[in-house]
Amino acid sequence: MKKILIIILILTLSGIGYCQGKQISGEVRNFENNDPLPYVNIGIVNKGVGTVSDEHGLFKLDLNERTTSKDTVIFSFIGFKTEKYLVSELNNQKRTILLQPQNTKLDEVILSSKKITLKHKRIGRTSKGLGLTHSNFYSYYEKDVDDRLSKEKGMKFKIRKNCHLQDLNFNITSNDFKSLKFRVNFYKIENGLPTDLMVQKNIVFEIKDNFLGWFKVDLEPYDIYLKEDVEEMAVTIQWLKSVKTDEKSKYFGISTASSPTHTAYFREKAMDSWTKGGQSLSFYLNVMSE
Repeated sequence: MKKILIIILILTLSGIGYCQGKQISGEVRNFENNDPLPYVNIGIVNKGVGTVSDEHGLFKLDLNERTTSKDTVIFSFIGFKTEKYLVSELNNQKRTILLQPQNTKLDEVILSSKKITLKHKRIGRTSKGLGLTHSNFYSYYEKDVDDRLSKEKGMKFKIRKNCHLQDLNFNITSNDFKSLKFRVNFYKIENGLPTDLMVQKNIVFEIKDNFLGWFKVDLEPYDIYLKEDVEEMAVTIQWLKSVKTDEKSKYFGISTASSPTHTAYFREKAMDSWTKGGQSLSFYLNVMSE
């Protein structure tokens, strides 16, 4: 009887502590043409485990003490079908993950049968204030940057009727990097938190040469029109790749201010849970709307 209990205990502990200090590696490719897929979101929901593939489709996913062999790793990329694998299926060898293209039918955007006059408007905080408060992607206590890819930060915006997005702007107050690549994401909001992507466009941009000040992301090439029934959304930028100025490089910050009337969103990794707070980042959209 004791031997049976010991065996059960060993099996249980092996399932719980199975993944401590381990890493899953591999590559993500297009099923149809075998091309590598860059910046694919990879992670385990609400376990603090997530990353993105690099520009060659390669990835390294660090597991933690909360991960078990029965957890599901999700591979998600705009324009492709989502794939899911158990940790136990990926842990033994370097794997090639193939994602199949998905033909997404876009809703036709009809502004109105009557003549509508659209006006230029700015949505969000257009001031950088005194520059005394910063919202950093990385904290003083984090030792490494390169293995913490896929972080996201952004704001909740109330959207006007029949809205055409022109550009996204944010004020950079600290930047220790020669090059940074981010992705702009637009999310639906349910129960106060971001949920599904509402814009199926892969909007990747680069910030070069330790740039400071107001940075603009041109959205015109993507033809993003929001219909009348969209009242609010979350707009974020997601960390994809960085090239450090030196080995100590860590900080990248956006000016912010405390605000009881605005909501900022943040999550540590792809597939992780969102946190929100009463902050107003210097983060705004130029739009044409009613």
